[in-house]
Formats: sequence, C-alpha cells, structure tokens
Amino acid sequence: MTAGAEGAPPRTEQPLFEVFVRGKRGLNHVHVGSLHAADEEMALHAARDVYTRRNEGVSIWVVRSDAIAASSPDEKDPFFAPSRDKVYRHPTFYPIPEDVPHM
Repeated sequence: MTAGAEGAPPRTEQPLFEVFVRGKRGLNHVHVGSLHAADEEMALHAARDVYTRRNEGVSIWVVRSDAIAASSPDEKDPFFAPSRDKVYRHPTFYPIPEDVPHM
C-alpha cells in the first residue's frame, strides 16, 4: 500500500494487466504491452485508448498478470527438449497450399 495525502487513507495499487491485440480478423492476438487498471472493464477501455488509437485492432484481450503461468527462460533447454525428437511435426514436412493465408 502507498500512503495517500496527509490524513487520507492509504491507496492500494491497481493490478497489472497484460494486453493482447488482434490486428485483423483471422490473425492471432499479439502481446502489445501492460497497464494498471482497477478491473477488467477499465483495463479494456484503457487498452483501447492506449494501444489502438489509430484503429490498429479488431479485438483486445486483457489478462491479469498474476493469472499467467509461464515457463522460465533459464529452463528453456530441458523444457523444450522433448520436441526436438519429433521433427515430423515441423511444417517443413508438409506442403502448404498457396491459397492458405497466414501460415
């Protein structure tokens, strides 16, 4: 908690939200930044004002940062090692038709 003005009750810090924006229909949401807001609705409005000022997006996601579980960059090699022995899953083994967008 941070101290408020003299005689005022202390303020609690607002939670941190991660912001994801979809640029066009059919594309993936992309992480564009973070912001503090009182709740999800306020975070959506703030994200719209901050990250889509020039009509860059068609959809916004906001997620509280403390709700995200992530792998550690320090554990990259052991965490992703099992996928190296499954090279058949790589897209280089399959022809991609020219009429398939965003692949």
